[in-house]
Amino acid sequence: MSADLTRAHRIELPRLVLVGEDILPAVEDCCMDFGFEKALVVSGAKTYEVAGGRVIKILMDSGIYAEHSIVSRGDVEDVDEVINRISRLDAEVVVGVGGGKVIDVAKLASYRAQVPFISVPTSASHDGIASPMAVVKGLDKPHSIRAQTPLAIIADVDVISSAPRRFLASGCGDVIAKCVSVRDWKLAHKVKDEYYGEYAASLALMSAKLVMENVSLIKDGVSEGIRTLLEALISCGAAMCIAGSSRPCSGSEHMFSHALELLDPGIKCLHGERCGVGTIMMAYLHDLDWVEIRDKLRTVGAPTTAKELGVPPELIVKALTIAHKIRPERYTILGEGGLTKGAAERLAKVTGVI
Repeated sequence: MSADLTRAHRIELPRLVLVGEDILPAVEDCCMDFGFEKALVVSGAKTYEVAGGRVIKILMDSGIYAEHSIVSRGDVEDVDEVINRISRLDAEVVVGVGGGKVIDVAKLASYRAQVPFISVPTSASHDGIASPMAVVKGLDKPHSIRAQTPLAIIADVDVISSAPRRFLASGCGDVIAKCVSVRDWKLAHKVKDEYYGEYAASLALMSAKLVMENVSLIKDGVSEGIRTLLEALISCGAAMCIAGSSRPCSGSEHMFSHALELLDPGIKCLHGERCGVGTIMMAYLHDLDWVEIRDKLRTVGAPTTAKELGVPPELIVKALTIAHKIRPERYTILGEGGLTKGAAERLAKVTGVI
C-alpha cells in the first residue's frame, strides 16, 4: 500500500551552504562532489565580469565542461533561452551567478528543465538566493512562484562586498520585512485557519531581529555585518523551504511591493527597497513598532519615503489600494476588501512615506 503524499508536508533544503571569504573556487569541489561533468553558467553581463567568467574558468580548469548564458531582461524569454541552452548542452547542472534577476531566471529554468541548480550570489539584495521561489517578468502572476530549492549555495563575501552598498540595504529591507510577513501569516491562521508553522516563523523572525541589531555593521560594509545579512537571507530561504511556501517571508509588505511593480513595470527601485517601505506602513497597521523599523532602515541607508524610492505619492496610494488583490488567496492585515483611497493616503502620511 503506497502512502498518500497529497497530505504530506514536503521540506526540501539545500544540501550544501558555504559562506566566507574567497570561496568562489569551491564551485569546483561542489560540482565534482555531486558528479557533474557539464554545467551551464547563467549570469548577467556585469556579473559575468564580476564572477561568472571566473566560475567558468574554475570549472573548465577542473575538467568540468561549462558554457555560458547571459540574462538581459529577467523575463520569461530569458527563462526559455536558458532552457534551450540546457537542452542543447545536455547540462547536468545550472549555476546561477548574479543578483536576484539572474538567480530567479536560472532557478526557474533549471526547475522546468528538471536539472539541479547551484546559487552563487554576487549581491545580497533579497532572499531569492536561497529560497525555492522565483519572480520572473512576463508570467501570469506578478508575485513569486514555486521553482526549486538550490542544491547548493556558495556565497563569497569578497564578491558580495564589492557590490554597491545599495544592494546590502535592499537585502536588509527584505529581511526586516519578515516582522510583518510572519504577523500576517499568524493572522491568517487565526482568521482563516490557514496552516501556520511555528518553526519556520521563528526562523524568519530571528533573521529579522539579527539584521536589525547589526544594521550599523552592514551599512559600513564590515565583513561580520555582511555575513550576518547573508546568513539571514539564507535562513529566510530555509524558512520558506520548511513552510513549503513563501508565507513566512512574504506578506502584505510584499504585496505592496508587487503592486508598485505592476503599476509601473519600469520601476527603478529594488525589490527589497520597496518591501522595506511597505513594512513601515504594514507594521503601523499591525500596531508594531514601525518607528524602530523605519529608523533601522534609515541607518542602513534604505529608502523610507516615496521620494527616496523615486516613486510619486499617488503611486504609493494606488498600490496600497490594490495590494490585497495581488494574492487574493493570501489573507493579510489588508483584509479581503483592501484599503480605501482615503485610508491608504492617511496611512502613507502618518508613517511619513508621503
